[in-house]
Amino acid sequence: MPETGDNLLQEFLADPANRTVDLATALARCTRALGLPHAVAYLVDIQQRHLVPLTDVASSLPVDESLAGWAYRTQSLRVESSEAGALTAWCPLVGGAQRPGGLAGHTPTLTAAALSRGRALATLVAMMVTSRRSFKDTYARRTRTEPMRLPAEMLRAFLPPRTIGDGTVVSTAGLEPAYELGGDAFDHALTETTLHATVLDAMGHNLASGLTSGVSLAACRNARRCGTDLPELVSSVDAALAEWPPDQFCTAVLAEIDLATGVLRWSNCGHPAPLLIRDQRLVVDALERDADPPLGLPSRLTDRPRQVHETPLQPGDRVLFYTDGVTEARTRDGELFGLQRFADYVIRATAAGELASETLRRLIHSILDVETSRLRDDATIVMVEWRPPRP
Repeated sequence: MPETGDNLLQEFLADPANRTVDLATALARCTRALGLPHAVAYLVDIQQRHLVPLTDVASSLPVDESLAGWAYRTQSLRVESSEAGALTAWCPLVGGAQRPGGLAGHTPTLTAAALSRGRALATLVAMMVTSRRSFKDTYARRTRTEPMRLPAEMLRAFLPPRTIGDGTVVSTAGLEPAYELGGDAFDHALTETTLHATVLDAMGHNLASGLTSGVSLAACRNARRCGTDLPELVSSVDAALAEWPPDQFCTAVLAEIDLATGVLRWSNCGHPAPLLIRDQRLVVDALERDADPPLGLPSRLTDRPRQVHETPLQPGDRVLFYTDGVTEARTRDGELFGLQRFADYVIRATAAGELASETLRRLIHSILDVETSRLRDDATIVMVEWRPPRP
C-alpha cells in the first residue's frame, strides 16, 4: 500500500474539478488514490430488502441472506474470501444515523492500512450519497423495484430521511406499502435541544389524502422553524388545513423530546396512543390519554384548546408512534397483528441488542411477510430511542 495514498486522496478532495463529478467516477478515482484495487458501492432499495450496485458491474444482494447484508444490518465490517483467494471487505455506508448501503472493497491482501482506508472511502461515499440523493434521480431509479403510483411519489417528496439521530437520540421510521401510499406520513427533525416527531394519517387513500398530509407537514415545519411551542404548532396545522384543503382532515400525534432531560411532550389529535417500551416490557397505558379531535376539525367538534401531555422518559426507553394500519394488519391465521404482537417484537429486538433502525426494518417486514394479501391500509411507524450518554 503506497504511503502516498492519503496525500493523493487529499489532492482529490481539494481539486475543485472533482466537486461535480458523478459518484461512480468519484468512487473510482478515490479508490485509485487510496491504493485499493477495486471497490463497488451498493445502495439499499426503498424497502430495505436488497443491496443494489451503483453501476451494472455486479448483481444485487439480499439484505437478509448475504455477508454484505450482515454488514448493512449490524453496521460493522465483514470480510470474505473468494475461490481465487482474493478478499472482499464489506463496509457499511453510514451517514450520520442514516445507512444508505454498503461498500465492497476487493483486495488480494488485507492490512490494517487497507481496512482504515476502506472505512475512509465508505465514509466519503456515504456523505456523497446522503448529500445528493434528493436531486439525483439515478439513486431513486436504482433503489426502486417497481413503478410508484402518483400519490406515493408526491407524498415521498415531503418525507425526511428514514433515520436521524445524534449521540443522545435516534428516530427511525418505516412506511408501507412503499409504492402505493395514500395518506400516511411522518416527520422528524433535530435542533440543538429537541427532537421533533410527527405521525399523520389523512382521511382517504388518494391524491387528496396525500395533499392533506403534505399541507400538514409543511405547516408543522413552518411553525417549528419559527420556534413555535407545541400547542401553537398544532393550532398552526389546524389553521392550514382549514384554509388549503377544505373538508379534509387527518389524525396525528405531534411530539417532542427534550434531549437533556428526556421529557416527552405530545399532542394526540384523534390518533392511536403512542406505546412506551421500558426495561424490555410494554408499560401498559403509559401514554394513553383522551384524544383531541383530528387536525382540521377542532372548531367543528369542540371549543376546548388542544391538550399537551407530558411524561419523563428513562434512558433506553423506546417510544412507538404508529398508524392503525400496523395493528390492523392480519396474520396468516386471519388474526389481527395487534398491539401486543407489535410491542413483543420490539421488546425481543431490544433484548437482542438490535439497532433501532434494524429493529424497525425487520418489524415492517414481519408485518408484510405474514399478510395473506396487500395491507388493508397504510402502515407507518416512527420509533424513538432516548439513550443519553452516561455521565
